[in-house]
Amino acid sequence: MIAARALSSPILRQAVARRGFSTTRAQLSSPYHYPDGPLSNIPFNPRKKGFALKYWSYCFIGFNIPFGICLWQMYHPAK
Repeated sequence: MIAARALSSPILRQAVARRGFSTTRAQLSSPYHYPDGPLSNIPFNPRKKGFALKYWSYCFIGFNIPFGICLWQMYHPAK
């Protein structure tokens, strides 16, 4: 209710309309250059031959660890 009144204020609308949006120019003189483009910002290469096996193994093991822990706790002999 209060926010609706504030947004309908003509002074606020003028302030927003006068605001100059600007962006900073790209720093092309930087000594650091990192590769651009797709797949350049991840620490592994999904196009390698063994990636699919490693990926699905990781997913399978990560999903099944809680179930394995549960079974181990249920069936190991009590001390």
